[in-house]
Amino acid sequence: MVWSLIKIIVFVALVGAAAWGAGWLLEAEGGIQIAVADMEFTLGPLVSVIGLVVLLITLWLVLKVAGLIVAFIRFLNGDETAITRYFARNRERRGYDALSEGMMALASGDGRTALTKAAKADRYLKRPDLTTLLTAQAAELSGDKAKAETAYKKLLQDDRTRFVGVRGIMLQKLEAGQTDTALKLAEKAFSMNARHEETQDVLLKLQAGAHDWSGARRTLSAKLKHGGLPRDVHKRRDAVLALGEARDILDEEKPIAAREAAISANRMSPDLIPAAVMASDSYVEQGKPKYATRVIRKAWEAAPHPDLAAAFARIQPDETPEERIKRFRLLTNAHRDSSETKMLESELNIAAEDFPAARKALGDLAETDPTARSLTIMAAIERGSGADDAVVKGWLARALTAPRDPQWVCDKCQTPHTTWDPICANCEGFDTLTWRKPSENAPSMVTGAEMLPLIVGQIESEASEDDAEVTEADETPESETASGAAEQSETANADTPPPDYEVIDAQAEDIDQAAKKETP
Repeated sequence: MVWSLIKIIVFVALVGAAAWGAGWLLEAEGGIQIAVADMEFTLGPLVSVIGLVVLLITLWLVLKVAGLIVAFIRFLNGDETAITRYFARNRERRGYDALSEGMMALASGDGRTALTKAAKADRYLKRPDLTTLLTAQAAELSGDKAKAETAYKKLLQDDRTRFVGVRGIMLQKLEAGQTDTALKLAEKAFSMNARHEETQDVLLKLQAGAHDWSGARRTLSAKLKHGGLPRDVHKRRDAVLALGEARDILDEEKPIAAREAAISANRMSPDLIPAAVMASDSYVEQGKPKYATRVIRKAWEAAPHPDLAAAFARIQPDETPEERIKRFRLLTNAHRDSSETKMLESELNIAAEDFPAARKALGDLAETDPTARSLTIMAAIERGSGADDAVVKGWLARALTAPRDPQWVCDKCQTPHTTWDPICANCEGFDTLTWRKPSENAPSMVTGAEMLPLIVGQIESEASEDDAEVTEADETPESETASGAAEQSETANADTPPPDYEVIDAQAEDIDQAAKKETP
């Protein structure tokens, strides 16, 4: 609006200046005297200005005629397009001006203006390799998907623009959710230009989403080859892809290949926790507990994790609680200040019914870093130590509303997951799950890390008997109830899902009542 007003004001000012100048020339005296041989011409001021304008026009016409003569001479000398270029020069200038204006409109987000300028540039230039691309991008910006797709298909007809056309249609199909078609187009675009980083990323994501792990690993190698990925990141992601391949093989009941793939993934990235767990279980199946121990110990030194503790327990499922505490010192002696190490050592002592040692191992973790799991462990310690039911229920009530323990959380969309997966189930991000505490507004997901992990492996029949004992906890003395809680932890099988918090205390109804009392 302001710019239009300024242009109007400038136009009016120019017209006024011209009118004033013409009036001044009419009233002025004198002029220009021109002497040629014995002839003399006297021109008034207004006639002088008109003569100057005529002279400029004549000069311009002479230059144009001279240019045409030069073009004609070139044509006679064999340049067949000289005359055509001469007459097309003005059209070409207008076409490039329109093309430039269209690109500026596109950059500023004005899709409709960009479309108009693209059509004008195409009319003047007759260069579809330039104008069609501008038309496609302007149509996308203005929301005309059909016109954009038509423009991209035109680009497929020229070898110089075929890659651009394939890429454009690929992105459209990807936006429309047609992943199968987008995958084929991405493979085609990758075969045409393997160095294009965006195409590499799209193809890798689509291949991983389709569980084409071998194809994804080839694409990942191409990224490394062409400098699109640091070597350490490539090593990590290649291990993630190998682990995804191993899990798929395991689902197809091909245990030998799954074991080999899992071990391969662990060797490529020893700190990848799911790979370490699967490799350890593979070594256990092969009867190689020393290798399994080495794998878990190395991964634990990188980062303590409850899944590593559970896998370490499965190496020797029939040992006594005292033997387990001794063997687990390979893990608990490392990262002594880690919350995971403290809770693991405390749980081991609870299983051995050494509640003072369990309290000492936990330290002040329930106060400095209260989480659902640490508070639940504290409730088990109080129960085993013979504390009143009100004390135990108070700890459990706090556990119900305490911050969640670490989970597999997507770094891209912040969605928690119960188990690790190469692909985020929500945003389909590749290798975006990390083990950390979810944000406060993230949805709560109950995971094994929020409960007492089953670190004492026994037969399932004993676990069933202990479950029956827990249901009768209200009818037993307090000391017997504490012993029953410890026996429950001892006799649980390491390969079964973790028990809920209620098995440590009494019925879930009691916990709910305690929570209501704690809530104002």
